[in-house]
Amino acid sequence: MVTLLINGHTSVTPAGAPGPGPWVPVSQMAALTGWDLKPEGACLGERCVPIPPGRSDEFEREGWFNMAALAAHLGQPLAEDAETETWCIGEAPADRATALNSAIAPDFRLPDYRGTEYTLSQFRGRKVFLVSWASW
Repeated sequence: MVTLLINGHTSVTPAGAPGPGPWVPVSQMAALTGWDLKPEGACLGERCVPIPPGRSDEFEREGWFNMAALAAHLGQPLAEDAETETWCIGEAPADRATALNSAIAPDFRLPDYRGTEYTLSQFRGRKVFLVSWASW
């Protein structure tokens, strides 16, 4: 079993994948990843990506779909933590560029060191300096 983080979904794939990596059952693909396999290719909403000719075994095998192959095909960053068998697939550069062009960060809520919660939208219109730290 593999944990997969993609498109806001956190999923645990069932056992039985035909190879290493983030393979998902085609029958559960939409629920686990947001992507769906259709005759025109792998589709995320209205956006469909054809499977490259002659490479179908790389993407689909024995009723399973290789999300790493799709991510590589789309230029999406892919990270694996082998110890926890967790894979994270990020947004494609073109998708990130659209978000950056708006210059509006998504809203989120975080506590300060005293435990008082703030949302980023409380500071809309003002410059904000965020500092993050991790112990790992």
